[in-house]
Amino acid sequence: MNENRVLLSPESFRNIYCVGRNYRLHAAELGNEVPTSPMIFTKPTHAIFEMTGNELVLPASQGSVHYEAELVFAVGRQYEAGISCDDLFSSFTVGLDLTLRDVQDKLKAKGHPWLAAKGFRNSATLGRWHPFSGELAMQASDFGLLINNEQVQRGNARDMVFDLQRIADHVGSNFGLSTGDLIYTGTPAGVGSLSDGDLLEVWWNEESLGRSRVKLEG
Repeated sequence: MNENRVLLSPESFRNIYCVGRNYRLHAAELGNEVPTSPMIFTKPTHAIFEMTGNELVLPASQGSVHYEAELVFAVGRQYEAGISCDDLFSSFTVGLDLTLRDVQDKLKAKGHPWLAAKGFRNSATLGRWHPFSGELAMQASDFGLLINNEQVQRGNARDMVFDLQRIADHVGSNFGLSTGDLIYTGTPAGVGSLSDGDLLEVWWNEESLGRSRVKLEG
């Protein structure tokens, strides 16, 4: 098991990889086909936002902003062929892959990249980090999102289309992985739009990992 310390500082983070359509029910709710191999997109590090009870400022002038709660894993060492994901990842949390859904729909219709819809500032939120205890341990507890103290999403790593090992091998072999890289692993069903003033709370194993209140502006 990886004994590297839990990453806590945004200055430590490097590449942000995200897996699209990695939960069947989420793909179905948006009318998307489930991919046959991991579908990867990226976010810039300027998108990172730590949920520490602070205000989450999001754009209000580009259509709806959708929440997508996801398990997020931090890489603790360089990827090598054959490495176990249990040794590769050092820590995990629950974050939000925030999406400008109307913008994304237009980009998808034109066959354009998703950066404008996925990479805006504060679009990659992160809760408090926990040490990673292995892939099987992740399946022992659920994760999710509360909005205004009501559950809107609940998921479990065992329901992912592509498991952690498959994701690690795909990203590592095609793009590279090293210390400080983050992987957002997809969202379960239940995504929807945010409203100004919403109180967001991500959780793991019924434990709160972070809270922030939404402010839509601009």
